[in-house]
Amino acid sequence: MPLVIVLRDVLGLADTAREVKRILGDRQVLVDGRVVTDLGFPVGLMDVVSIPKIELHYRMMLDRNGKFRLVKVPEGKQGWKLCRIEGKTTVAGGKTQLNLHDGRNLLVAKDTYKTGDVLKLELPSQKILEVYKLSKGHTAMVIAGSHVGEIVVIEDNIIRRTTSPNLVKFKDGRSTVKQNVFVVGTKAPEVDLPEASAL
Repeated sequence: MPLVIVLRDVLGLADTAREVKRILGDRQVLVDGRVVTDLGFPVGLMDVVSIPKIELHYRMMLDRNGKFRLVKVPEGKQGWKLCRIEGKTTVAGGKTQLNLHDGRNLLVAKDTYKTGDVLKLELPSQKILEVYKLSKGHTAMVIAGSHVGEIVVIEDNIIRRTTSPNLVKFKDGRSTVKQNVFVVGTKAPEVDLPEASAL
């Protein structure tokens, strides 16, 4: 969702794109801890939008209709975000580059991560605070399909040796493809989820 839409239409902080441009020009808006001045800057899943001057912070989430929704973040908890590992690449020097769901890349000296794991990153430093594994007993959010927005407990990560996508099975017996699963914590979600139902 473009930042101009977030500020004007969703948050109602401006009536026109011109007013949004003025707000951004005054460097009043942060996305993931960094100043953004581009009207069209994309705000996606788990991104944190902050307006420090008026002490407002929001995290972009998905609701039960699969629509993006901003969830208010209490002061003091806006300094991190969750990023899912989409892929890994070995680069010069033997380091591993983690390719994350929001387009950022992160270099790590020791590769102890798997695709599907979720990193809790400090903003804007990108320091890894915690890792939430795509593994049994952990809490996840379904981010696509007929059960989008629901909270589920992972029972098994089924890795297929064929061209078919890997499956994640939930404690309630249902399952979905790995791409639809975003781990959000261990025993409980680390983030507030709009209209999520605990299963």
